[in-house]
Amino acid sequence: MLWVAIIGLVMTVLAVAVAGRRALFLYKLATVGPPAPERIAYAKTHAAGELKAQLVEVFGQKKLLKWTPSGTAHFFVMWAFFILLTVYVEAYGAIIQGAITGTPDFHIPLIGTWGVLGFLQDFIAVACVLGLVAFAVIRVRNSPKTLGRDSRFSGSHLGGAWLVLFMIFNIIWTLFLARGAAAANGNFPYSSGAFVSLALGDALPGSALLEEIALLLHIGFMLVFLIIVLNSKHLHIFTAPLNVLFSRRPDGMGAAPEMRVDGKAVDFEDEDLDPERLGRGKIGDTTWKGFLDFYSCTECGRCQSQCPAWNTDKPLSPKMLILDQRDHAFKTAPYLMAAAGGVEHTDTDVLALLEKPLVGEEGVIHPDVLWSCTNCGACVEQCPVDIEHIDHILDMRRYQVMVESSFPSEAGVMVKNLENKGNPWGMSEMKRADWIEDLDFEVELVEDKMPEDAEYLFWVGCAGALEDRAKKTTKAVAELLHIAGVKFAVLGPMEACTGDPARRLGMEYLFNMLAQQNIETLNEAGVKKIVATCPHCFNTLANEYPQLGGTYEVVHHTQLLSKLVEEGLLTPVTPIEEKITYHDPCFLGRHNKVYSQPRDIMSKVPGVRTQEMHRHKDRGFCCGAGGARMWMEERIGKRINTERVDEALTTDPDTVSTACPFCMVMLGDAINEKKNTGEAKESLEVVDVAQLLIKSVKGVS
Repeated sequence: MLWVAIIGLVMTVLAVAVAGRRALFLYKLATVGPPAPERIAYAKTHAAGELKAQLVEVFGQKKLLKWTPSGTAHFFVMWAFFILLTVYVEAYGAIIQGAITGTPDFHIPLIGTWGVLGFLQDFIAVACVLGLVAFAVIRVRNSPKTLGRDSRFSGSHLGGAWLVLFMIFNIIWTLFLARGAAAANGNFPYSSGAFVSLALGDALPGSALLEEIALLLHIGFMLVFLIIVLNSKHLHIFTAPLNVLFSRRPDGMGAAPEMRVDGKAVDFEDEDLDPERLGRGKIGDTTWKGFLDFYSCTECGRCQSQCPAWNTDKPLSPKMLILDQRDHAFKTAPYLMAAAGGVEHTDTDVLALLEKPLVGEEGVIHPDVLWSCTNCGACVEQCPVDIEHIDHILDMRRYQVMVESSFPSEAGVMVKNLENKGNPWGMSEMKRADWIEDLDFEVELVEDKMPEDAEYLFWVGCAGALEDRAKKTTKAVAELLHIAGVKFAVLGPMEACTGDPARRLGMEYLFNMLAQQNIETLNEAGVKKIVATCPHCFNTLANEYPQLGGTYEVVHHTQLLSKLVEEGLLTPVTPIEEKITYHDPCFLGRHNKVYSQPRDIMSKVPGVRTQEMHRHKDRGFCCGAGGARMWMEERIGKRINTERVDEALTTDPDTVSTACPFCMVMLGDAINEKKNTGEAKESLEVVDVAQLLIKSVKGVS
């Protein structure tokens, strides 16, 4: 048995040395870029929340289990890694004890002879094999060779995945061979529980040599697997818990991250600020959290399968966005690390590689990929390892917009309008209160201070004040608040765009300017509570203004109206005999988890029959307007709003409802196109949930 111990220990030392070298390389590469101290600080101050995230997302596999077949398979394979660590303790203990005493009958102290542990080891190993079979079936059925672009594995490194499945299978069958041989030789620590191992022990001949060879094979496959993991996409086994630990909470959505330089929030009034360092232009500008995202990508393609851009034949795949950066990072790694260590490169090829732009016709990411994103959050929502795709896109957009001045030309008109008029359409601020003229009651305008009896500031938003279709929602909400006795006031001409379109475009400076202007107005007026009809305004006011010192209690109008209905202050009485399908706005649903309140309102309206679309709630499909796409032409592939309306039409609705002015415009335009071609009935319209409610409350026909 001495020779087994020598070989086993030599293999282990060599494998650990190789694995350690690779781990050190990965650490050095991840730390070549700027720091991200805010991630560490947040994890420290929210330790309880981070512990819960580890329990729920890592150990509980919450996100993976949303996809039941593959999630269940992954759950058992992952837990096999944890539980079968006890088998490796037993294996190493056996070869060491065998070398010392000549009898490899080692058992873990205290628990090492419990039949329950033996059963758990065998059960999880069998479950792991079944999981491997499920993975193989899923990969065959979803093969890119068969499904092409429709496969979520399209673009993934397929060979490595099959190799890993094969290696895990080798670990399991050698595990059972070693345990069965030990049982046959009387060296197995369990007399009951380990049902597979004991059955094999009855079938196998007693042979010390077989047990020794099986132990070495089992340990050997494990060590080779360790090295493969550290050099493949399965690196996520080690990095995913770290990525979850340092991710933004609650889920990397809602607020866009502050722009930072050297780990500090950017002060645009700082005279020493280097404009070349705004955003991310080269791979070396990536923070260690960005590299953790690269390392953690499992190439599962869940993000890709849910992406509205990818689903409408555009070049953006959130998965490939991460993988292309990762592949480029590994290609440049030796030179990046050398440069970080003070080495000055003179070789033109090396310099060209290091200076290769992240975005460009000849860059790592094509501009069409970058500008196809709607910021809908489907990728972040579905990612099982908390990769923050939107953060990567925003950082690259910031560099393109503020440093390179490179962005879609039509978005430039929107930027100029925001700069000059405070709204994306370039209309006069004096028109912001025109909608009030259509009401038969007085709406108070804030002059200097909020009226003493006003509970809420009604943030009307640019669309709600200036876009004809959105004005209907604005007036409906105002009437409903008036009927319910809720006192409110509006800013009127004093209100400016929250800056959401500018920030999502990447024009952080303009967002900062608009946000600070609004915060000053709100603070001087003494505003405490805000109700907003636009989910983009709602998200910006609630989640992003606190970054700049503007903290308010912000609700979406569906949240407030649902509460008023529940309290009996609003009573829907007139039946609306219609079949209605509801479209979840991305910035209300996925970004802020407001799913129930709009549906609750519709459920209280007599006569309404609701029919969900196939993709709804956290898997809802974008209208195409987010990420400043509202002001950009959609020239590639199928229009996203058309795709969404096609899905809505499958429910044969009388009405499509939503809770966002952008969604109303995008879906309304697509429905009008369908009417022109005879694909939609002439009576079909898009309305806000508030419009349905006021119709029932007032009995309007």
